[in-house]
Amino acid sequence: MRRSLCAALAATLICSFPAVAPAAKTAREKKFDAAARRALDFLVREQRPQGFWEASRGQYRIAMTALAGMAMLCEGSTTTTGRYRDSIRKAVNYLTNSADPETGLVGYKNDYRYTYGHGFSMLFLSQVYGDEEDPDRRKELKRVLIKAVEFSMNAQTTRGGWGYVSAKDGRDFDEGSTCITQVQGLRACRNAGIPVPKGVIDRAKKYIDACRIKTGSQAGGIRYSFKSAASARPAISAAAVAVMFNTGEYKGADVKQMLAYCKKYVWPGGASSTSHWHYKHLYYAQVMYRLGDQEWKKYIADIGDQILKKQSADGSWRGNHVGVVYTTAINATILQLDNAYIPVYQR
Repeated sequence: MRRSLCAALAATLICSFPAVAPAAKTAREKKFDAAARRALDFLVREQRPQGFWEASRGQYRIAMTALAGMAMLCEGSTTTTGRYRDSIRKAVNYLTNSADPETGLVGYKNDYRYTYGHGFSMLFLSQVYGDEEDPDRRKELKRVLIKAVEFSMNAQTTRGGWGYVSAKDGRDFDEGSTCITQVQGLRACRNAGIPVPKGVIDRAKKYIDACRIKTGSQAGGIRYSFKSAASARPAISAAAVAVMFNTGEYKGADVKQMLAYCKKYVWPGGASSTSHWHYKHLYYAQVMYRLGDQEWKKYIADIGDQILKKQSADGSWRGNHVGVVYTTAINATILQLDNAYIPVYQR
């Protein structure tokens, strides 16, 4: 009886107040949405019947599948609803079927950079897991993600980073970009309710800080690896800020120094290089969005227009050695970031 009364009161209250309509999109935002739709439709056509996407020369199937899947999640589709549900479901099936039930690796050891695919897969599958309603599929995703986290933990190097392959396979080699991919994937898993020991991420944060240049004209920039020469990499630096934000680090002096470097060498500084442009802005877009509307609107007005000018008639973007799926998935993700459908990207 009490539940019925509460329900009636709730219905009365809802009907008593006018619905608040979402703010109308500007012409620029509609243009970005249209470009993203063409890009995602292109990706649908590029998806193989088995559910995967691939880079140039058939490479990086795991990574490309996860990145393309993330772009579709950014549109608001899930495995059961939305325009791209079929493609997302096929991608999930491909990745879960590619997960080694013993080691937890999502991918294949013959891929000489398999940690990228593994990290991006943790990111994608954890976001799917959060919205999955089917009990059996949810159980399977949880099993795969728990084992994937276990693999990443075992693959971490003695310094706290990751390399292109596991610490064992790579003789304890580590570098910044794969470290970033693992940290974001692990944080996404943890946010979705998958157990991730805090110490694993804490050690990774220390590794990133150890790669940070502390003084001089490149202060705040992140080097390629702990052992590399003292020359910062703008792309890795932008990615490092994004994952520090993911871990809840916003106001520390180290993060502020990293942000200052990025404003000088990534955007809007004039010294920004075109090297690894898509990787760089996949992460820096997340940084700008998290900094709030004022920063985001300036950023997306500039970067968004740059992206639109280079879109091909078929909806894709070309001109990167990794391949058309890579550039198209990343550009579509950037254009849709403020849809705020992806928990790990939200403010």
